[in-house]
Amino acid sequence: MILIFNHRIFLAAVFISFFSSGSYCGVISGDVLHSQQNIEYKQVTVIGSGYVGLVTGAGLAELGHTVICADINKEKIEQLQQGNVPFFEPGLQEIITRNINCKRLLFTFNIASAIQDSNIIIIAVGTPMGTHGKADLSALKAVVKVIGENVNGYKVICTKSTVPIGTNKLVQSLLEECTSDQVKFDVVSNPEFLREGSALEDFMKKNPIVIGSNSKQALSIIKDLYRPLCEKGILLITTDFTTAETIKYAWNAFSATRIAYINELAQLCNAVGANIFTVITGMSFSDQLLPTHAIKPGPGIGGSCLPKDTRALIAIGESVGVDLSIVKAVVQADLKQRQKITEYLYNLLDNAVQGKTVAVLGLSFKANTDDVRYSPAIFIMNKLLRDGAYVKAYDPQAMKNMENIIPDVQYCKTLEQAIKGTDAILILTDWDEFKNINLAWVSNLVNKRIVVDARNIWNPKTLMDLGFQFTNLGRKSG
Repeated sequence: MILIFNHRIFLAAVFISFFSSGSYCGVISGDVLHSQQNIEYKQVTVIGSGYVGLVTGAGLAELGHTVICADINKEKIEQLQQGNVPFFEPGLQEIITRNINCKRLLFTFNIASAIQDSNIIIIAVGTPMGTHGKADLSALKAVVKVIGENVNGYKVICTKSTVPIGTNKLVQSLLEECTSDQVKFDVVSNPEFLREGSALEDFMKKNPIVIGSNSKQALSIIKDLYRPLCEKGILLITTDFTTAETIKYAWNAFSATRIAYINELAQLCNAVGANIFTVITGMSFSDQLLPTHAIKPGPGIGGSCLPKDTRALIAIGESVGVDLSIVKAVVQADLKQRQKITEYLYNLLDNAVQGKTVAVLGLSFKANTDDVRYSPAIFIMNKLLRDGAYVKAYDPQAMKNMENIIPDVQYCKTLEQAIKGTDAILILTDWDEFKNINLAWVSNLVNKRIVVDARNIWNPKTLMDLGFQFTNLGRKSG
C-alpha cells in the first residue's frame, strides 16, 4: 500500500507513524518507491561512534552494507575493534559481534582514510546543549572541515546528528568553502529517532526514515541505503533540509510534552484519589493519540535528546522571534516534577532528612540503558546530599557512569546491599529486577518501611498489607 501525502501535512504523518506500527511504506514527496529485488549494497563511513553513530553503523551493517565507524577517540576504537561495546543497549553487542565476524563492520580512528574509502559519509557526532540552550556545533563543524579536506570523488554527506534548523545549509556552505569546484558532493539531512533501550527495534522495525535534500541524486542514493527497511514497511519521508530538521525537533518536543503532561496528571490523581493508569486508558480512545503501552508517569524527562532538544527548539524560536510558550511550559513542568518527587519523600520522612539513609533504586533515566545524561536521579540525589541525607544507590547498568558525576554516594553491588538498613526507598527507574522483587523480603531488610515509587512498579495493596508508608504517582490503591 503506497501512501502519498501533501507536503503541508508531513508532521501529521510523522506523529501518526510515531504512535503506530502499521506495515506500510509511504513516500511523502509524491514519487513511488518501487520494489527492488537485488539490493545494491553501499560502502558507508559513520563519523562518531557514540550512541547514535554506533547503533546506526551496526544497523546498516546488519542490512548488508559495509560500514566503517570512525572516531577520534583511539581508546574507544580499540575497544570496539575487540568487539566490546562501550555502553549498554539491548542486542547491540550481539549485532556488532556478528557483523565484525562477517567483515561488514569495521572501526578506525583514521578518519581521513575512512572518508576516502566510502561514497556515503554519515555525521553522527554529539551536539550537546550549549549557552542559553543552543546546540553546540563545534564537533560537527570540525568534522565537516575534515570531510572537505578529504573528499576524493563524489560523496553524499549525510547529517544524522540532531542539529538546529538551517545547519545542513551551513554544512553545504562550509564544504563548498574547503573543496575545489571539481569536487562534487551533496548534503542530506537524515535525523535519527532512536530511543535508548529499544534503539535496534526502532531502527529496524518502527521509526520513520526522514531524508531531506535539494539533490534528487542524493535522495535516490539514501533511499537505496534504507531500501531493505522500506520494503518491510517502514515509512519513508523525502523532503527539504529545513523540513527534515524541523521534524526532528517537533518529534522530540512533542514526546517531552506527552511525558510532562502525564506526570502532571499523575500529581492530580494523587491529590484527588484517582488512578492514573485508568485515566490513561480512558484517554486512549485512539492508540494513535496516546498508546497505553507507551506513556507512563515517572520522575522526569531525561536522556541525551529530549532535555537538550526542547531547549534548543526554544532557542531556535527565539532566534526568529517566535515564543514557543508550550515548549517552555514543558521544561518548567519537568523541573517541577523532580522537585515533587523529593517533596513526596520529605513528607514521608516528616521533613527530617538529615542523617537519614535513603536507598535510590535506578540511576539511568530509563530502563535498559546505562545512560545517566540529564537523569532525574542527578537532581534528586544532589538535593538529598545537600540536605544531609546518606545515599545508597543501586542500578544494574548505570552506576559507573553516575559515579563520575556524583562520587559522594555509596554505590552498592547488590540490590540487597542498597536496601538493607535504610530509612526510605526511592524508585527512579523501572528495571525488571526491581519489578520482580519480593516485597516481604524488602520489609525485613529496611530500618523504616517508607517508599516513594516514582515508577509505579510495586503493588500498593501489598505495600499497605506489609505496613509501608508510601507514595506513588497517581495510584493510591491497586
